[in-house]
Amino acid sequence: MRDYVSQVDEDGYAVVEDVLGLTEVERLRHAFTEAEAVAAPRRSGRALFAVRRALAIPAIRAEAESGAASRLAAAVLGPDANPVRAILFDKKPEANWKVAWHQDQTIAVKERADVEGYGPWSLKGGVVHVQPPAAVLEQMVTVRLHLDPCPAENGALRVLPGTHQRGKLTPTSLSGVTQDIEPVTCAVGIGGAVLMRPLTVHGSSPSQVAQHRRVVHIEYAAGALARPLTWATT
Repeated sequence: MRDYVSQVDEDGYAVVEDVLGLTEVERLRHAFTEAEAVAAPRRSGRALFAVRRALAIPAIRAEAESGAASRLAAAVLGPDANPVRAILFDKKPEANWKVAWHQDQTIAVKERADVEGYGPWSLKGGVVHVQPPAAVLEQMVTVRLHLDPCPAENGALRVLPGTHQRGKLTPTSLSGVTQDIEPVTCAVGIGGAVLMRPLTVHGSSPSQVAQHRRVVHIEYAAGALARPLTWATT
């Protein structure tokens, strides 16, 4: 059986079980209750379902910088791996959704600067985002920590293995790979993690069960951006 580092390099993803103990899971669950004080919470009606800028929450920042997530990222990217963005997601009956096949092609930066190879630009939750060159995304990995059991029926992540090796896909190219490659469902238990390269094509279905699917999504990068651009890390 391949180790998870090799699998991330070759397939663009890996599932690692038992990353967090129950005490750590409870600590990170509590971070969801602190989300009201964090900028840019997203809601469905009154139900909070996503929080950008989650590195502003102390428990999330600590996990990202020195917890199990940071060790997983360093194993893939090396000692220069740094957390550059964190998002909290919570699928539940009152806030449930489908995610279409896509690549994560945008990053968060402190402010806009017109640099060759970077663009288009957007503003999400008051934070400037941009699509960088593929070389930047290839030096990144996402660690998704699961705070609830996540079998296929609870909206588990689905991936198309190997697609991270195809660079940034156009909508036409994306449509082609979704028809040519057999998807894999990343079922994972409570306290487990999914590691994924940003350019791995992925998506998910709505949850079919009446329970939470809380995920702490942390993005790490090992490289610097073209000056004067800098990562928005808060």
